[in-house]
Amino acid sequence: MHELIVRGGTLVDGTGAEPREADVAIDEGRVSEVGPGLGAATREIDARGRWVTPGFVDIHTHYDAQATWDPHLLPTGWHGVTTTVFGNCGVGFAPAAPERREWLIGLMEGVEDIPGSALAEGIQWDWETFPEYLDALERAPLAIDVGTHVPHGAVRAYVMGERGARNEPATAEDIERMYAIVREGLEAGALGFSTSRTMGHRAVDGEPVPGTFAAEDELFGIGQALADTGCGVFELANAGTGGEVTGDGIDDALKEIEWMHRLSAKIERPVSFALLQFDSRPDLWRELLSICEKTRKDGAQVVAQFAARPFGILAGHQTEANPFLNRPAYLEIAELPLAERAARLRDPSVRARILGPERDAEGSGFAALLDVPGILWRIFPLGDPPDYEPPREASIAGIAEREGRPSEEVLYDHMLRDDARELLLLPFFNYSNGDLEPMREMIDHPDTVLSLGDGGAHCGLICDASLTTFMLSHWVKGRTRGPKIPLAQSVQRMTQHTAALYGLLDRGVLAPGYKADLNVIDPERIELRRPEMAYDLPGGARRLLQRADGYDCTLVSGEVVMQGGEPTDARPGRLLRGAQKSPRA
Repeated sequence: MHELIVRGGTLVDGTGAEPREADVAIDEGRVSEVGPGLGAATREIDARGRWVTPGFVDIHTHYDAQATWDPHLLPTGWHGVTTTVFGNCGVGFAPAAPERREWLIGLMEGVEDIPGSALAEGIQWDWETFPEYLDALERAPLAIDVGTHVPHGAVRAYVMGERGARNEPATAEDIERMYAIVREGLEAGALGFSTSRTMGHRAVDGEPVPGTFAAEDELFGIGQALADTGCGVFELANAGTGGEVTGDGIDDALKEIEWMHRLSAKIERPVSFALLQFDSRPDLWRELLSICEKTRKDGAQVVAQFAARPFGILAGHQTEANPFLNRPAYLEIAELPLAERAARLRDPSVRARILGPERDAEGSGFAALLDVPGILWRIFPLGDPPDYEPPREASIAGIAEREGRPSEEVLYDHMLRDDARELLLLPFFNYSNGDLEPMREMIDHPDTVLSLGDGGAHCGLICDASLTTFMLSHWVKGRTRGPKIPLAQSVQRMTQHTAALYGLLDRGVLAPGYKADLNVIDPERIELRRPEMAYDLPGGARRLLQRADGYDCTLVSGEVVMQGGEPTDARPGRLLRGAQKSPRA
């Protein structure tokens, strides 16, 4: 008699094998048996007509603070994720000297757009060192499993104080102390070390992230901690990530990958960097992946993290990116609740003033986007359900051309749709060819890993934590502008592949002995909803949230943590301390 059987579903087991009908038996938090017609169980979940997949493993999030107060790590928890890794991009909250706590909050707020007021209210600072931070995570009630990196920014500021915060060069003694902290963190259970070198990442005071200009002796000196412990991933947001849009040099990414190759070869650990496609060099990603392939053949492991959908911002009356925030007539009503604002925006006299010539020089920087030549050919109504691969003619400029109207009038009218809840997609990256074909090619490449969802971050501008659902709703089911991706490959990319990079070999596959983390998904209903702004962070701070339909349930260690899209009271999640052994080892 098994404890639980997930009965009669279409098993997509995470290995890339063809889907097949099978039962999944679960005992003591592990998969105990897989096959047709398994015996009896104390409990059953009817999965007939459903996909049964491993729980998704999301390796690029920013729940460093939220994990201490939110067991489900929403919105990520709504999207089938059962394991998440945070502490990416060199930002985090440990180690944290007491006098540096406020500064660390400003660093996270600036880089990842998480409201500092929410962080200040939500974080209960019962740690200073990195091992003490892990202990705090271990005490937190968790519905899903979590792991984290040791972040360079926090380490540098802890060791070097203001010198580290202001990116002054590290001395040999500084490097030795940073090495010791990172090694201590890895030995305590960190999954790796992270840093950032892109000019697009800045603290709330405008300063580049500590470590942005770190010399090789610092990077290699810290990287030696991974070599000496034999564990962890060296993760970075590299210079050149987004080209000139982020303030990086056009060829910076090519320069960066050269030292990444040498570092991976020296420390014999994976080095993972962010890969985006951008307009000024639309095929640079191919050059970078070609170099990754050569490094693999040389015995190193340099892996590109990529997102399989456009990378940009959502504009509208709900978000911080409102193109009318430099119009005095709009600023007069900007603080009104959304429903009241929508009513005022329908007033013809208000409309005429906002669309008139009057401008406020102190208005939002996002309003200046309308002055960028051709930008309205790149702004698209998102819709509900959202369309993340719209054709060029679906842009605001395309609609205006067809209708013979001024583009700004069309923009105004679309932003007012659905009681001003409509959002506009502005893809800065991953849309250079007007479609997502390059992303499909990246999915097929052996030196990439699906990532960059940034769960918990960029609260006022995007919600890409839904990337896992997008893989199923768009790439597997809904894509019309090119080839789709087979279900088995899509699931493997979100499970076995992501887990393997971090040595989490006990999950990501549904087979006997593996952790019983899984999803039961209705293929007829799997769909994303349009993001909406909520004010549910500590202190009532705002964040964009995106829900999904079609998840019947999500299980962690055999316990149901999400049922019909709603959290349960189960708390089977735990802190991951280091790599996890395969049950087949």
